[in-house]
Amino acid sequence: MAGHSHSANIKHRKNAVDAKRGKLFSKLARAVISAARQGGGDLDGNPRLKLAVEKAKAGNMPKDSIARAIRRGTGEGEEAAQFEDLLYEGYAPGGVAVLVACLTDNRHRTAPEVKHLFDKHEGNLGAPGSVAFLFDLRSVFGAEVGERDEDSWLELALEAGAEDVEFDADFVTILAPAVEFLDVKGALEAAGVELSAAETAYVPQNSVEVTERDVARRVLRLLEALEDNDDVQHVYANYDMPTEWLVGDD
Repeated sequence: MAGHSHSANIKHRKNAVDAKRGKLFSKLARAVISAARQGGGDLDGNPRLKLAVEKAKAGNMPKDSIARAIRRGTGEGEEAAQFEDLLYEGYAPGGVAVLVACLTDNRHRTAPEVKHLFDKHEGNLGAPGSVAFLFDLRSVFGAEVGERDEDSWLELALEAGAEDVEFDADFVTILAPAVEFLDVKGALEAAGVELSAAETAYVPQNSVEVTERDVARRVLRLLEALEDNDDVQHVYANYDMPTEWLVGDD
């Protein structure tokens, strides 16, 4: 794991998401539509839909918007397109590994757009398998530390089924197996934890230290450009840089 950097990165991503909430809702809705279309609208009988709905709720997506997305996916409302999951791999400046998770209705549109963004921002799009082995898919939960001390958080997290806990000043990141997302999330909430982030994410096994401010800016510009693409659901990278650089001053 990347030490303190993952906690800092998840806070940075949350702040970026808060500033682009409309785009976030669009991405969350697309995931719900796709899950409902593939497995039906019954949450208990469709684990993928249940997970998509949980993520939508964690992103503060309105209930009526979630319900509308499910209806679109099951064909009860406006006809929904057939989406497919795609994972692109590449490198940002400074040798930072990047995974780009997409949900698209047209891979012939998405692939060249992703490649263009890598090229435009001094990155390199790699072949399948060139980067993914550097990451593990895990459940990731974030919360404010609050009044609990580190020992209390560790005990609580392990009892909920987590594997690891990271601390960064006033923020705690809890890591668990990806397949245990719903169970661990439920256990944490039942214990009174107010989650500010809850997702399944590709977590880097090791990090690449970025020591030059200019390189940091170039890395973040590429990641932000990728995140702005409508077909991109999530962008993961294994950088480690000073927390204050995450804000940027372009």
